[in-house]
Amino acid sequence: MVTLNCVSVNVGIRHFTQPARKEEEAEEEVEIDQTRLPADYDPATFDPTQHRSPPTGRVFRLVDEIAGLTLVEVAELSSILMKKLGMKDPPVVGVMKPGAAGLAGATMKAPTAAKEEKKPEKTVFELKLESYEAASKIKIIKEIRSFTDLGLKEAKDLVEKAPAVFKKGVSKEEGEQIIDKMKAVGAKVVME
Repeated sequence: MVTLNCVSVNVGIRHFTQPARKEEEAEEEVEIDQTRLPADYDPATFDPTQHRSPPTGRVFRLVDEIAGLTLVEVAELSSILMKKLGMKDPPVVGVMKPGAAGLAGATMKAPTAAKEEKKPEKTVFELKLESYEAASKIKIIKEIRSFTDLGLKEAKDLVEKAPAVFKKGVSKEEGEQIIDKMKAVGAKVVME
């Protein structure tokens, strides 16, 4: 046996015996205090599910004070903030004048060319066995074993699969010495 308790709820039910509401009552305009809204408030993109409190009065006071600073005071403020935040270089901000889009491409190519010229010289090289004389294969295997920690089998396999890198992380001077020794036994070695 099921008993139902009847509760009368008048939410959203309109009685047709009541007169219709006047449009003036329905569309009351509410004055919105702009200082209570978020700084980036846009009614077209507003999402009420992302709750974000409006800026405080302190923030508005700071904005008013900063807006009233002179250029000299702004420069001093930025240097103090950079020191306080531990920044060494000021952030780079690109500002383009209207109509200067064609010139931007030309100015952007110049810094890249300067960067290419300023590349540091390579200090660590790899030695690559390009080719060798078949008659001096055994001498080359012995020389490679003297420069590396390879065993006889590994050194033989490396020589047979030439061109192959046999030494990495070599300085320029050391690499030139090894190349001279390898040329003496009949191998062609390049430094990369």
